[in-house]
Amino acid sequence: MNTAAIDRIGALPLQQKTAPMIDPFGRAITYLRVSVTDRCDFRCTYCMAEHMTFLPKKDLLTLEELQRLCSAFIGKGVRKLRLTGGEPLVRRNIMFLVRELGREIEAGRLDELTLTTNGSQLAKHAAELADCGVKRINVSLDTLDPAKFHQITRWGDLGKVMEGIDAAQAAGLKIKINAVALKGFNDQEIPNLMRWAHGRGMDLTLIETMPMGEIEEDRTDHYMPLSEMRQRLEETFTFADIPYRTGGPARYVEVAETGGRLGLITPMTHNFCESCNRVRLTCTGTLYMCLGQNDAADLRTALRASDDDAYLSQVIDEAIGRKPKGHDFIIDRDHNRPAVARHMSVTGG
Repeated sequence: MNTAAIDRIGALPLQQKTAPMIDPFGRAITYLRVSVTDRCDFRCTYCMAEHMTFLPKKDLLTLEELQRLCSAFIGKGVRKLRLTGGEPLVRRNIMFLVRELGREIEAGRLDELTLTTNGSQLAKHAAELADCGVKRINVSLDTLDPAKFHQITRWGDLGKVMEGIDAAQAAGLKIKINAVALKGFNDQEIPNLMRWAHGRGMDLTLIETMPMGEIEEDRTDHYMPLSEMRQRLEETFTFADIPYRTGGPARYVEVAETGGRLGLITPMTHNFCESCNRVRLTCTGTLYMCLGQNDAADLRTALRASDDDAYLSQVIDEAIGRKPKGHDFIIDRDHNRPAVARHMSVTGG
């Protein structure tokens, strides 16, 4: 270990000197995704049923409890933390949590705090997010057509999302656009979506739809393998695979014609499980070690059992020791039931 590394460790608080979390397959767990609410002001057709039953507010952890859990994970080696939902910015007083976690960045205990949002509330919060130490965010946006946007989100207003993106860029936030590739809906729009994103200095990441939760439609009808999408795009664009990573599962290419980056998240056609460094915490204190598996750990009980974090730390360690090698997602006509019953909004993606 070099001298700089030794000096850095010596400067960290005692809680940061603990050994990193290593799962049974030798993967260091350094990335925590926190679903701060299962509620959302959209009802995207591939994600939710139109008439959702959300968790009672009494079942949710308080923001102070979420902060304590996040701090415990940071103390155990998590260096990147992403707030998700549902839509994280619809949770009341969410900026309290953002500001408290921002202090972990100021103190050097956390490398990055970011969030994934549908953009509907960004105009209101973008400046404060930047002030709290957030440097970049992901905005979920599947189409630039206002009518189609309203169709797929059921309740969404594209104009408000665009206002939010404008405000975020004005505040200095770097934005990555996330789009779920959907056959027969937006697959023909992807080239224009990419040109638009790259023209505004934003990366675009395409995502394959995942079989999570019961919805009104058959996912098979719209499932678009990104291997097929890439082939289509390469008829027009020149791609070069690059080693760029943001800590998540996307693999990136550079697009010669636009000068921008295109990310591909392929849980169905080419899973990324071998390099998984993530666990997911829900707003009820349930820890999922894998997005596509049902095994979970109850951290709420451990959290509330004592003001001391020793027992909580023990429960977290035991959970990491059960992290599976990978998921078992399948979408085809023979597997038209969701791989897991919970909706994506519960786990936070």
